[in-house]
Amino acid sequence: MPRAFAPSVSRSENSLQPVPARRPTREEALEAVRTLLRWAGDDPRREGLLGTPDRVVRSYEEFFSGYGVDPVALLQRTFEETDGYDEIVALRDIRFESHCEHHIAPIIGKVHVAYLPNKRVVGISKLARLVEVYAKRLQIQEKMTAQIANTLDEVLQPKGVAVVIEAAHQCMTTRGVHKPGVTMVTSRMLGAFRDDPLSRREVLSMIGTQGGAKLDNV
Repeated sequence: MPRAFAPSVSRSENSLQPVPARRPTREEALEAVRTLLRWAGDDPRREGLLGTPDRVVRSYEEFFSGYGVDPVALLQRTFEETDGYDEIVALRDIRFESHCEHHIAPIIGKVHVAYLPNKRVVGISKLARLVEVYAKRLQIQEKMTAQIANTLDEVLQPKGVAVVIEAAHQCMTTRGVHKPGVTMVTSRMLGAFRDDPLSRREVLSMIGTQGGAKLDNV
């Protein structure tokens, strides 16, 4: 479930973490949707819109469910019985749906995740779940890319981590400049994938992108 945050004047100047604010009640959330419907020029009391506030609130519970999951705890269970496997582990084309924090417009795309194990590996479903946790929050793509990579690096402590995200942003395609067909590509490389050009080329080849692949199936 989403948590509401707001700045606090009592916060330490050195703190970078927001202070939790009071979370609105469900009825307050419903009334907020009704207010937006009225602001848009419609009547929330008409038959076709009577159930809209409830549907929107339930949608938000799904869209932003990532706030209720600890991504570090998600990766705690690892496996050491790998028979000495020490090559790249990659999971490609993890589809995700997120929302930009500037316009709450959908971001739809694919994440490619790879790491170079250092004695420990994690179940591949956990990699997909990690992507889901960060996607189900208000996001910008650059931050989401870093969050996934940094969490993998912190928990698994591998020799290298690579995360590449390719996505289409509807805040750019359906409003503003109205430029459909544009793909944004971001990447974060850590460890061997950042320091060793050969390892970097190998993981990019395994992922199957050099930063210019198209999102044909999102």
